[in-house]
Amino acid sequence: MSAPIAVIGAGAWGTALAWLLAGKGEQVRLWAFEPEVASGIVAHHENKLFLPGVSLPAALEPTTSLAEAVDGVTLVVFVVPSHAAAKVATSLAPQLPAEIPVVTATKGIEPEKLRLISELLEETLPARRGPVFALSGPSFAVEVCRHLPTAVALAGPPGAQAEALQRLLMTPTFRVYLSADQIGIQLGGALKNVIALAAGVVDGLGLGHNTRAALITRGLAEMVRLGQAMGADARTFAGLSGIGDLVLTCTGGLSRNRSVGVQLGQGKKLADILAGTRTVAEGVGTAKAAKALAERHRVEMPIVREVCAVLFEGKDPRRAVTDLMERAARPEIDRS
Repeated sequence: MSAPIAVIGAGAWGTALAWLLAGKGEQVRLWAFEPEVASGIVAHHENKLFLPGVSLPAALEPTTSLAEAVDGVTLVVFVVPSHAAAKVATSLAPQLPAEIPVVTATKGIEPEKLRLISELLEETLPARRGPVFALSGPSFAVEVCRHLPTAVALAGPPGAQAEALQRLLMTPTFRVYLSADQIGIQLGGALKNVIALAAGVVDGLGLGHNTRAALITRGLAEMVRLGQAMGADARTFAGLSGIGDLVLTCTGGLSRNRSVGVQLGQGKKLADILAGTRTVAEGVGTAKAAKALAERHRVEMPIVREVCAVLFEGKDPRRAVTDLMERAARPEIDRS
């Protein structure tokens, strides 16, 4: 693309996507909420707060102005944490050029109205935007920036525009698959963070590999149940944004959500854990949203329920695990 691209959100993942696009020769404007992030990129070509150690290309231009970020762009990549997504999208709406595609790479659920981020953008930017796409998959930002092979999925309306975006994002070490299942792709990216919190608790309690494997497997079953109730294709959860991102986030040492869970399992309080970091663990907010969605759609999600009890009700993590194990016996596959 000859015109600029705007990446809205300068956390680790937003910065990595801006790095990827700028590294392909695209002119990229990266909008940062934090002035110190923008000034640090100008001074050092590095986002020391959220992606330290990664040298950012000169073609990447940081800004704290949404109007400046999207002026004349041909694509917006939206990577704002879910808790702030509605506010930023509302501010973005009058600034956005008409009829340009928007790609959301946020891995969360909007907390107030329980909307997927694509739904939020479609409702907030209706007069200005083109089609909305969703990007998700197993992708630690720092590993992408180390040129380590990574594969993700891009979901949206099929056709020439989807294929153009696929080509735009592809590199020799960043492979992009197309999907038509926006609901499944986004739910996979969001819900796996909740299961990763639970997996971290298991590791923090020292409960071993058997327990973690069972937790991941049953967590996937919960993801599929909610996804199907919301209209997703169950097969999506066997793909990159489902089992792929779930395994990565539940087992990878770079996972913020797993790290929070480990500390909970070790007896630390959530408020103290969150106070000690500037990075966002999306699973904390998503747990509450997932529980509410499960209740709305009458879907049984016991792991999500116990995660919420530990996070927000002060339940002892070991008691939560015991309660999961001592539930009434049932078949593994629900064929009803």
